[in-house]
Amino acid sequence: MLDVHRLRVLRTVVATGSVGAAATTLGYTPSAVSQHLATLQRETGLLLIERKGRGIEPTAAGRTLADEAGRVLESLSGVEGVVGDLRAGRVGRLSISYFASAGAAWIPPVVAALMQEFPELRLDLRLIELLGDGHPDPDLEIFVGGADEHLHPGRAQSRVHHLLDDPYAVVVPTDHPLAGSQSVPLARLASERWVDNDFNRGFCRQVVLDACDEAGFTPDFRIETHDYPTAISFVAAGVGVTVLPVLGATRLPGGVVAIPLVAPTPVRHVYVAVKASVEHHPAARRAVELLRERVTAPARVEA
Repeated sequence: MLDVHRLRVLRTVVATGSVGAAATTLGYTPSAVSQHLATLQRETGLLLIERKGRGIEPTAAGRTLADEAGRVLESLSGVEGVVGDLRAGRVGRLSISYFASAGAAWIPPVVAALMQEFPELRLDLRLIELLGDGHPDPDLEIFVGGADEHLHPGRAQSRVHHLLDDPYAVVVPTDHPLAGSQSVPLARLASERWVDNDFNRGFCRQVVLDACDEAGFTPDFRIETHDYPTAISFVAAGVGVTVLPVLGATRLPGGVVAIPLVAPTPVRHVYVAVKASVEHHPAARRAVELLRERVTAPARVEA
């Protein structure tokens, strides 16, 4: 493979018309420039420079190679610029996966800030609930799990940051007998009709079932839905009550209220996993900072 540095020397000699002028431009001695030219001629097996009187003149092969070297050096300069931009987080791609309630509460302002600070960064956003098994792992994954989720073997190549402990609340109609309570013991919901809201019956649902088991009952699920907004709409219609994380109850429609649960309080743990390959990318670091800012003030349940 040809040495790029020697191609630059040849290009400069041809452009300036002499070894001395090239040496001045490059900051070398004339002897060093001549040595680079001699080595390049040996490497290529071509006569690139000829003596003419007291000066030199590039051969046809030398001019052709110098012209091609100019395009190579221009491309290389562009690559070096891209490397610098990547180090500064100005270009490139970052994929982020998230679960639905985090998407509603956190992702829009986080993405808006990233787009403003890194305008040439391409963001690939993915809703976890809609991802198939064959989908490539994201650079950043916002997920829920147990308190020891950082030990999960599937995330061995990622750094896992704890973001939030998210307690659960019950959503009831405003005319429900429990609507004016400051908190509700979970056992008080044993006789209620429940509206299910878990898309894939995963960890978030299991947290609720485990807490109900601790309280001594099994929920009476009458309606099955696949998301929090739909479940809340059924509650507003008077069909039943639904239990969900406080993060999913930050924006409620009229006609319903969310009340914290106690004795016991179901809690899910929210994390963000950052792939080791992007851990030091400025945009990835900034994304984690922005997420931490979003969760610094605990989510509120609102009517």
